[in-house]
Amino acid sequence: MAYDEVFTNIIKVADFSLKHTFESAQPLTFYGHYNNASNTLTYANGQHILNVGFEGDVRRGRIVVASRYANAIDDVKKRFRLDDDIKNMYESVSTDAFMRNAIEKYHGMRVTLNDPWETTVCFIMSQFNNVKRIRRMVLNLVAAFGSEIKDDNDRVVGRSFPRSADLLKVTENDFKKIGAGFRAKYLVGAAQYCTYNLDLYKLNPNDYDGLKSELTEIFGVGDKVADCIALMGYGNMHAFPIDVWVKRTLEKFYFKGKKKTVGELHAFAEKRWGKYAGFAQQYLFYHGMNI
Repeated sequence: MAYDEVFTNIIKVADFSLKHTFESAQPLTFYGHYNNASNTLTYANGQHILNVGFEGDVRRGRIVVASRYANAIDDVKKRFRLDDDIKNMYESVSTDAFMRNAIEKYHGMRVTLNDPWETTVCFIMSQFNNVKRIRRMVLNLVAAFGSEIKDDNDRVVGRSFPRSADLLKVTENDFKKIGAGFRAKYLVGAAQYCTYNLDLYKLNPNDYDGLKSELTEIFGVGDKVADCIALMGYGNMHAFPIDVWVKRTLEKFYFKGKKKTVGELHAFAEKRWGKYAGFAQQYLFYHGMNI
C-alpha cells in the first residue's frame, strides 16, 4: 500500500484478521478489493475510497488506514467493530470442540457492520448462489449503476455503491444483463420499496423481532436474508442466518446427523450462544464450509 493519501492513521488491534474477515462471505467480500500478497483491502464508502492494510499477526498488530476521507478512521473502527470486547465474545461462544477449532483456525475474523441497503442488495444476490458468482454480480451492479468517484486530478478511482433511488429506473431486464437472473425481480422490488415505503436507516437495530418483521416485507427477503441483514447491516448479534451450510454443520456436529427445522436450530443457537449467536454463526458457517 502506498501511504501518500491526505489522511493516514494507525490503529493498534488484537485478535484481528483482515484476510479471514474479507473471505468469509460478508458484504466487503462482494464489493471490496483484497490483495492477499500485501494484506490490504480497498473499498468505497459513498464517494470516498478507503485503503486498509494490516501488519502483524492475528494476535496483535496494527491496521493502517489511508484515505482522503477525513472520517476514514471512524469508518474502519465501526465497519470492523473494533470496539467489541472480542476476548469476551470468544470466551462466550467457545462452548465445544467444534467452536474452539473454528476460532483457532480463523482467529481474528470479525463480523462487520455495513450499510443496511448495501447489505440488503448483497444478500438478495446471495440466494441460491456461491461467493464467486455473488461477487461478480455485485461488482457488475456497481460498475453499471454506481456513480464515478474521482480524485483531485479528476481521474476515476472507483464507483460508489448505488442507492435504492439510483436504481428506480433500472428494469428487470437491466438487472438480468449484469447476471442477476431470477433475483432481478427482487432487486426491482427492493429498490422501489426501500425508496418509497421503508427507510432502512430508521429501523431499530436492537429490536431483533421488529427488525426482521420490517425486513421481510421487502420483496425477495426471507428468514435467512433478513438475518444476514440484521447481523451485518445492523449489528444485531441475536441474528443467526441459517443457510444450507449452517444447517448441515449444526445437524452433523450438534445433532449427530438428525434433521432439524430452521426454527429448532434458531432456538438451539439462542440457548447455546445467546447474545453472541450471530458471532458464533460466522465461525460455524466459515469453518463448516471449509472442512
